[in-house]
Amino acid sequence: MAPDAGLLSAEDAPRLALHVCCGPCAGAVIERLVAEWDVEAVWHNPNIQPAEEHERRLEGMRTVVERTGVPLAVLEYDVEHWRELCQALMDEPEGGARCEVCFRMRLEATAEWALAEGVETIATTLTISPHKDAERINEIGKEVAARHRLRFLMRDFKKRGGFQRSVELSREWALYRQDYCGCLPGLRQ
Repeated sequence: MAPDAGLLSAEDAPRLALHVCCGPCAGAVIERLVAEWDVEAVWHNPNIQPAEEHERRLEGMRTVVERTGVPLAVLEYDVEHWRELCQALMDEPEGGARCEVCFRMRLEATAEWALAEGVETIATTLTISPHKDAERINEIGKEVAARHRLRFLMRDFKKRGGFQRSVELSREWALYRQDYCGCLPGLRQ
């Protein structure tokens, strides 16, 4: 059997709007998905603060799309909207209610982008992190997608060595690896 037997051609692959949280996570996820999907990366991360940190992570993501050939849509960096949604939750621990609101906000923006672009399926790189609850992220993604009449690709990308592969690609591609989720409360914790 040929090495690519059973793989979809670029013309046949269904489109996928992939919310990307950072370059290190995105590289390994994109690597897995491109065999079956026409992946379009969607950057929407107004939770990442300060602005310099956001730009540093976005630059890492730009390196990933250069390496993979996947297009990147960069949505508005609306920190005020994130603050409005999370204001009452700033003292929540990492992984708590603030994170759920943040995941939902970013997946909502991805779903809205997908609808505008005619993409029927969305996903997120967030589940590759060993610090994130993949089951909860997938539940939120499924709810958001259903509300927009889209499909959600439920995956736990950390499985089958996904997180380890993200670390390898980060080293190989000289990507900046952050040491906190992105939000200021996460940095303080």
